Parts: sequence; structure tokens; C-alpha cells
Amino acid sequence: MTYAMTVRVAAPFTETVQRVRDALKAQGFGVLTEIDVQVTLREKLGEQMEDYLILGACNPPLAHRALGIDREIGLLLPCNVVVRGDGPGTTLVQALDPQTMVQITGRPELKAVADEATAKLQTALAALDS
Repeated sequence: MTYAMTVRVAAPFTETVQRVRDALKAQGFGVLTEIDVQVTLREKLGEQMEDYLILGACNPPLAHRALGIDREIGLLLPCNVVVRGDGPGTTLVQALDPQTMVQITGRPELKAVADEATAKLQTALAALDS
């Protein structure tokens, strides 16, 4: 089972992060949470790793619909988008495939919401590749 939608962007990390934010916003997603994994691991454990940012993206109408079907779906929200260094001048962007919600919960009535979320995230990722 694959659970990620992935695109490699031929741009530096910092530039890509802003492009991801803009692409998500264009599809109705806001960024509710931001976890800088690189900084956290360095500060808490003294470990080094590549640039690695987790953005918790939320499309309120889609989240509302999903929560109306299954209140436990909040455990799988918001949609996580990872932006991470992938070598000099290249950044990897990955979004959790919303179809995972349907698979994990076994709730087929979530499929329509997952389909719409998937289409919006795919459009956002495609915008990064252009």
C-alpha cells in the first residue's frame, strides 16, 4: 500500500516551502501546524539531518464533511505535507494520500471526501512541478 503522493522540485528548500504554502492555499488549504523536524532533533537529541518540515494542512470544508461522517477521523487530520531536502537544489514534497482515510477507517462513505481532497492535493503538487 502506498500512502504518499510525491513530487521532486528543482528548487532549494526555503523557496520550495513557500511554493508549497502558496500551492496549498490556492487549493483551499491553510497550514495549521508546522514542525521543523531538523531543528527539533538537533535541539532535543543533538542529531543532524536534512531540512525536514511537516506542514499540517487543512481544507475546512473537507474536514467538516469528513468529521460529519466519522468523528474519529480527526485522528487522521490535518493532511500532513512533508517538505525535505533531497540534495543540492532539489526538494522532495510528499502529501499523505487522503485515500488512506478510507482504507484505515473502512468507511466507504468517506470516499467522496477523500477523492476531492486527493484531487486538490494532486493539483497543488502538480503546481510545484511547473
